[in-house]
Amino acid sequence: MSTPIKVLMVEDSEDDAKLLVRQLRRGGYEPHSLRVETAAAMEAALAGQAWDLVISDYSLPHFSGLAALKLLKEKGLDLPFIIVSGKIGEHTAVAAMKAGAHDYIMKNNLARLIPAIERELKEAAGRQERQQAEKNLAQLQRQHEMILQAAGEGILGLDLQGKVTFVNAAAAKITGYEPEEILGQDCHKLIHYARADGTLYPRESCPSLAVLQSGEMRYVSEEVFWSKEHKSLAVEYVTSSLKENDRIIGAVMIFRDISEHKRLQEQFLQAQKMEAVGRLAGGVAHDFNNLLTVIMGCTDLLMQELKENDRLLLYNTEVMKAAHQAVGLIQQLLAFSKKQIMEPQVVNLNAVVTDMEKMLRRLIGEDIDLVTRTDESLGMVKADPGQISQVIMNLAVNARDAMPQGGRLTLETANVELDESYALKHTEVRPGPYAVLTVSDTGLGMDAETQEHIFEPFFSTKEPGKGTGLGLSTVYGIVKQSNGHIWVYSEVGRGTTFKIYLPRVREEVSAPSKKRPPGNKLEGTETVLVVEDEEVLRMLMVEALQLYGYRVLYARNGAEALKMAADYNAPIHIVLTDVVMPQMSGQELIQHLRANRPEAKVLFSSGYAPDTIFHYGELEGGAYFLQKPFRFKDLVQKIRGILDGES
Repeated sequence: MSTPIKVLMVEDSEDDAKLLVRQLRRGGYEPHSLRVETAAAMEAALAGQAWDLVISDYSLPHFSGLAALKLLKEKGLDLPFIIVSGKIGEHTAVAAMKAGAHDYIMKNNLARLIPAIERELKEAAGRQERQQAEKNLAQLQRQHEMILQAAGEGILGLDLQGKVTFVNAAAAKITGYEPEEILGQDCHKLIHYARADGTLYPRESCPSLAVLQSGEMRYVSEEVFWSKEHKSLAVEYVTSSLKENDRIIGAVMIFRDISEHKRLQEQFLQAQKMEAVGRLAGGVAHDFNNLLTVIMGCTDLLMQELKENDRLLLYNTEVMKAAHQAVGLIQQLLAFSKKQIMEPQVVNLNAVVTDMEKMLRRLIGEDIDLVTRTDESLGMVKADPGQISQVIMNLAVNARDAMPQGGRLTLETANVELDESYALKHTEVRPGPYAVLTVSDTGLGMDAETQEHIFEPFFSTKEPGKGTGLGLSTVYGIVKQSNGHIWVYSEVGRGTTFKIYLPRVREEVSAPSKKRPPGNKLEGTETVLVVEDEEVLRMLMVEALQLYGYRVLYARNGAEALKMAADYNAPIHIVLTDVVMPQMSGQELIQHLRANRPEAKVLFSSGYAPDTIFHYGELEGGAYFLQKPFRFKDLVQKIRGILDGES
């Protein structure tokens, strides 16, 4: 039975709208849809009825996807918003997602539409449940707070003129006054607000008789309670009327210091934002891994056809260079999204710093002094030493750029214990023993606004062309993927300090891994079964393997592969299969195939990161894995090594 769904389509093409309706029906939905082309039409549609989903083209003659998204937000509607476009580019797509779009889909890849809709409808339902739960929780918390504040929070009793008639000990402690200094004071003169320049001015924080008649008033704001400590506090306070025989005789103000609460809340919101951007980055990285595999494969095959003096060889070489640069950017995105392949080992941070010292001196230049201070008693940590080296290098490059007139770069290591009180102030930290790596510079420094965004992908304060904005986001991802914590402190004109905390472990340093060098032989005559749902990539892999002499069978999904294996009367030496495919995953395919082809070796490949792959089940023991993107020479070399028992 089809699932009813109400879809508002922002689309100027009736044919494209019909195509989307057909796609929805194929996916098991019975859509009730309305197509609009202008802001006015969309506004009327939103006012006319409730919708489950908005699907929008990116560009319309008199409207746009971003304008439609803005209108939806202005209406305060939390609906899944999916952009479907035929020509949206990478940067435009990223901008749309940052603006609040839940997903973007190319019109030539509508197979992604139904999974995206199912995911977003599920998440929307979850958000509604969470909002209701939060609303219920907030109501319960308010009731509890009123009870607790009566005893433990600051309480001021006020008469009808706003003069203080009662003060408790908590109020005196928060304000810094003695109770007798507050009694009889006008509350308007007690409470001041701070201007942007730091000067103070009184505000009408204590309500008038007319305001009190309308009920309770709640305020959350930055306050300064002034006359002893000049102490600036973030304060939440409630003012309620006091009545006698239905006649207002005064008011009570209950307040508490929420400075710490606000700081923790900001930390939590920042962590949520970084996690959301990380999920986006990981998804973008997967799609580009497939695209880059095709690009690199085509250039590899073209290279086979070009002669040494062919002028097209130069162009092909440049395409390959650009593709490798793109691979580097994708790896940085995966690092930020904590989905990079890592090889964790037990390492001593002192050794990593010492090994990099010579390279760092060349990197930062002669006008910057490099100072290293290592703690000889430093405990071991478990991390990928290559990734930690990248962290140090990225921080050193940023420090160098922040010291154009020269300065000092300092690297220090130490043992620290992060206790429960520290963890309470830093929501993402678990208490325990850590090794800390501190990287400090004497450069330009950063203001508070910049510090809030430095770990976000593509955020950069450098001039155009002088950075991708992925350096610190890569650092952030590597540290988080290593179960660590990164902290930054900076002042404009006084330099910047990064502290990287990694959990200490009670293990010996890992022995250096000895990897067998790949063999020179690439050619073979064995039979390879290629299973890949991306048609262009599938045919390119087939052609590449055939060029090296292999007999190749190929299928676009698991069902086709099983039928082909059943009909083929000769041995199948190795199966090359994508992990994530429609209908049947690569892991399920191999499980079915083992019944009749137990001798076949297996090479999995995927553009997804390992943690995503494992959602489809643990990869079978004895199987091998090749991460996209890859060059076809690397693919053939991997297959040859597996067949020869060398991989």
